[in-house]
Amino acid sequence: MGSLATTRLSSKGQVVIPEEIRERLGLKEGTQFVVVGERDVVILKSIAPPAMEEFDELVRRARAAARKAGMKPAHVRRAVARARTAR
Repeated sequence: MGSLATTRLSSKGQVVIPEEIRERLGLKEGTQFVVVGERDVVILKSIAPPAMEEFDELVRRARAAARKAGMKPAHVRRAVARARTAR
């Protein structure tokens, strides 16, 4: 684990992540987080969309798995139509 720091909760429920930690982790304004709380523990996990290279690899693997499972484009169209009507 890296360096430790303390911070406070503001009256508006805001928490400041210390500058040293923001810089070390490369956190920028607008970074989104998932927040998990359990008893006296709060965990912040930064989230970001995958890079295009990662996304391309995910699509390639999904297509390969679909081919292996015998899926056809018509199966996908029907599944999408069912999901849209289920809303």
